[in-house]
Amino acid sequence: MQLSPSPSGEYFCLQTLDLYDDAECQSLGTQAAAGRRVQMLNKETDQAVRVMTVEDGYCTWLKKADLRHLEVAEEPYEFVPVDRPEIEARMENILIFAHAAKRVSNTYLWGGTTAPNYDCSGFIQAAYASQGIWLPRNSYQQGDFVEPVSQEELELGDLIFFAKEQRIDHVALYLGEGYYIHSSGIEMGRNGIGIDRLWEPWDMISRAYHQTLCGFGRVMESYAPPSLACQI
Repeated sequence: MQLSPSPSGEYFCLQTLDLYDDAECQSLGTQAAAGRRVQMLNKETDQAVRVMTVEDGYCTWLKKADLRHLEVAEEPYEFVPVDRPEIEARMENILIFAHAAKRVSNTYLWGGTTAPNYDCSGFIQAAYASQGIWLPRNSYQQGDFVEPVSQEELELGDLIFFAKEQRIDHVALYLGEGYYIHSSGIEMGRNGIGIDRLWEPWDMISRAYHQTLCGFGRVMESYAPPSLACQI
């Protein structure tokens, strides 16, 4: 399918689209919900085109068969800054979103960023995005983006990071009183969104995550992605 030229270089997604880490479209990398924007990058194969999700600057592959689900965006994406006081004002609704997502039947989905099935960073990104606050896509990117805080300084909605081999590979949302909510894989004892504690030695899941706990961070602003963050 041949896309109509876009004066902004961007296209709206008309429905949730799966986006892939590989040009063969075998490994789900992320998802773009209806209403999100993608930008075409200068690379394609017989099966897929390279795209960037505009709001978070994340580059993946889109099946050419899904080009029909795109619509021209006449005007370019306009970043709306959100500072820390405004984030605090929206925090209650961020937490409401997270709890509501848990109540719906769900499973852990690598690459999932839309309801009902999320991966860990997709769940955190979706919770903040529900209130117009964008975060980077992956957990290690989110770890680089936030302002580090200590465990004693934790506030509602702060992010909790876990790492293996010195690289962040999991993220959770702090709920207060030592509890956090996250989307956790089956290999860690869950298969979807659950609530665990920072330290609860008699609970297998909390204990397993505690062993990989590596830090905490606070979202101070909405993420402004660099233009054309990747071209490869």
